[in-house]
Formats: sequence, structure tokens, C-alpha cells
Amino acid sequence: MVCNRCKTAVKNELDKLGLHAGNIALGEVELTEKELSPQMSILVAEALKANGFELIDDRKSRIIEKIKTVIVQLIHHTGEIAKQKMSDVISKELHYDYPYLSNLFSEIEGITIEQYVIQQKVERIKELIVYDELTLSAIADQMGYSSVAHLSAQFKKITGLPPSHFKNKGVNQRKGLDEVGR
Repeated sequence: MVCNRCKTAVKNELDKLGLHAGNIALGEVELTEKELSPQMSILVAEALKANGFELIDDRKSRIIEKIKTVIVQLIHHTGEIAKQKMSDVISKELHYDYPYLSNLFSEIEGITIEQYVIQQKVERIKELIVYDELTLSAIADQMGYSSVAHLSAQFKKITGLPPSHFKNKGVNQRKGLDEVGR
């Protein structure tokens, strides 16, 4: 889950199944029920899958999803990206050493956390470019880049286009946040 609409969709599906969510956050749900029967777990997994979500029940996958959630939250939902070192934030939020998290992420996802962060930043930059409210210099500053040239180089490496050309091409080239890294 990467947005409020996603959280609402998950809540609605759980409500339909008669389950009560105590807390729904990006990437995780706490149910008030103590344990789900195997049959109910299957129903929940099917309901979530029908909405484009996945039920994650193993520890490593939960850690990966938490890493992604922290990154998405920081890049897309706060203005804190330029002020913090991503590795420190991830370690602090997940209570694991960063080298362990980095190795696990690379092993499971096939890309590094840093590559995932860059891909998420590029998606956010696309969004900001399309909104056309900030200059490229302001976007670079907001996203924690040392210069417009650095932003432009990473943007072009990921999209194949410089930011100015992307602006002219339009909205069609944006990805859903859950598609980034695939």
C-alpha cells in the first residue's frame, strides 16, 4: 500500500470479510482479531490480490515491504528527503543494521536500496515536473540533489530523457509507486 486510497481499499475489503483493522499504515495492517484461521487467511489474500495487493507473511518479505514503505513515505509524503541520510532513517525505523537491510533488499529485490531510492526520486520528480509549480532548481533542492546537473543526469539515466523533454512529453510516462523497481 502506498497511498491513502490504497489504505481505504484494504479497509473496505477487510470490512467485507468482517475483520476489524486496529491500525492501517502504509504497507501494513494490524487486525484486532488475535489470529486468523487458515481459511480466513486465504480469503484475505484473495481479496487483497483482487485489488492489486499482496498478503505478506514471511519475515524477510515484511522487512522488504517496510523498507519500501519508509522510502516511499520519505520521498513522496514528507519534505524531509534533503535533510536526512536515507540509510540512517531506514536503520532507525526498522531497528536493524543498514548493511543487513541492504544485503537482504538486494538479495530479494535484485536491485540495491540506493537504486530503488533513485527510482522513487525520479517518479517524484516526474510528478513535480508535471505539476509545473517549482523550478528544476527548487525540485533539485527539495529532493536532496547537490545540483540541477546531478538531478538531470540521474533523471536521464532512468527515463532516457532530460527533465525538460519529459515536461513536453506529458503525464503518460509516470509509473504507479508500486510499479517502481520492477
